[in-house]
Amino acid sequence: MLFLNLLKESFLFAINALKVNRLRTLLTLLGITIGIFAIISVFTILDSLENTIRTSLSSLGDDIIYVQKWPWAPPPGEEFAWWEYLNRPLPSVKEYEQIKKRSEKAEIVNFAASALRNIKYKNNTAEDAIIWANSHEFEKIRSFELEDGRYFTPFESVAGKNICLIGHQLAKDLFQGAKPVGKEIKIQGRKVTVVGLIAKEGKDILNSGGSLDEMIIIPIIYSKSFMDIKSENTNPMIMVKAKSNVSVAELKDELRSILRSTRTLRPKQKDNFALNQSSILDSALNSIFGVINMAGWLIGGFSILVGGFGIANIMFVSVKERTNLIGIQKSLGATRKFILFQFLFEAIMLSLIGGIIGLLLIFIGSLIASNKIELDITLTLGNIMLGLLISASIGIISGIFPSYKASKLSPVEAINTTF
Repeated sequence: MLFLNLLKESFLFAINALKVNRLRTLLTLLGITIGIFAIISVFTILDSLENTIRTSLSSLGDDIIYVQKWPWAPPPGEEFAWWEYLNRPLPSVKEYEQIKKRSEKAEIVNFAASALRNIKYKNNTAEDAIIWANSHEFEKIRSFELEDGRYFTPFESVAGKNICLIGHQLAKDLFQGAKPVGKEIKIQGRKVTVVGLIAKEGKDILNSGGSLDEMIIIPIIYSKSFMDIKSENTNPMIMVKAKSNVSVAELKDELRSILRSTRTLRPKQKDNFALNQSSILDSALNSIFGVINMAGWLIGGFSILVGGFGIANIMFVSVKERTNLIGIQKSLGATRKFILFQFLFEAIMLSLIGGIIGLLLIFIGSLIASNKIELDITLTLGNIMLGLLISASIGIISGIFPSYKASKLSPVEAINTTF
């Protein structure tokens, strides 16, 4: 109970000191506010960026393997041997058919290729729109919703009908609010009928194929009329999804065996294909954001250090100005703990108030930024708690020595001190 009373009295003295020296308090707050704003805004942007990237990666599927020419990242501990990858053959329709026929661990196998083409509807043109050609299994391996219309029938896919699905944003740009389903667009002068409108998915920051909003989906057979799916320019790939009771590692081993035999590779020859999966990028992201977070601590740390020195300097001035008052308090029975807590609370409160103002500025800034750019910037509870913890810690570290110095003053000498 005595300790609580001590804390209460120290707290009230600290509040009074802050009120009396308003200008000094304001200038001190400014330093710590800038420091907290700098470090927490960096972490807020990084967290939002990381969350957006990982959301984009999640659309790739953690149980899907992508058979491609180029690996997404080099093997652990090795360099990216591009000179070896350059001469690799591209995945082919024949290999897609072999995997469908021979694989016992794959649930779905899809062949895909893409290209950039101009798309026209009446007088409206979308330049360099993404045309993503897929085999019929696309709707099973890539989850999406249709806002209107339907998906291709098996016959339409096999027969290579001139039909397509259109992304939400692309439809908005081309049709200007008109209903796209049933209308004809032109791709490189060829008429294509829109049979389905894909529901809005949101921006894909990686442009990794995660969002279908600005894409046209067509049957792979029809794409051969204006796309060379055997060319590296169309980035052909085979997407393979594992069965529910099969691990990705097991599927990977089976695919490696099928592809090596299809490409007639000798036992000592290296694989001339890449088996990519989202976990490869996930590991790379962990390393990248680990380095960026360290840089964030370094940059923000200097700002916090400046704010901490500001508080320490003001506290030393405050102790010097109130030396006589300290002597009077001690002569009336104030203990060293009371004096120490009085000044320490003042330093902590200065730091916390500055930190709260900094967090408030970040919150307002994040709301404005989210409405201006294609990135959902959110001040998380974790970053709020981190900001308050840093503020309190800086207050303690900056205030402990001036507070200790004040508590050690002799009452007689303090009362007789003149300036």
